[in-house]
Amino acid sequence: MVARNTICLWYDGTALDAATFYAQTFPDSAVNAVHHAPSDFPSGRQGDVLTVDFTVAGIPCIGLNGGPAFKHSEAFSFQIATDDQAETDRLWNAIVGNGGQESACGWCRDKWGLSWQITPRVLTEAVTSKDPAVARRAFEAMMTMRKIDVAAIEAAVRG
Repeated sequence: MVARNTICLWYDGTALDAATFYAQTFPDSAVNAVHHAPSDFPSGRQGDVLTVDFTVAGIPCIGLNGGPAFKHSEAFSFQIATDDQAETDRLWNAIVGNGGQESACGWCRDKWGLSWQITPRVLTEAVTSKDPAVARRAFEAMMTMRKIDVAAIEAAVRG
């Protein structure tokens, strides 16, 4: 059954590589189908991979090998909630260590240009705390980080 709402991500010929990496990296992820072009198209030839149906952390996606015309930006990102520092480190290191790039406040970019927020649940809970002092301390701690340091967020929560 085709999902009613699917995220379409544009790639320059690397949709299958990206989808395979995501499937190997994130739980509840898979490459579901690979579709080849029935004829030549502006950025490829008949038989080339045109689209890839995949799932990232339970979210249905389609990778379109549309060519170099459009690039990913931070205006779209996947936010992945993590349970602890080990999971945060594993996912962050997988993305950054596979040709990606660090950014600020738990954001990083994979080698295909797609942005990710690797966000420990403790951070989300802290910055949305009903106690404004806790939220402020956690937020200010986060603003100094690249990869989120769970222990530092927990210390900020304690004051």
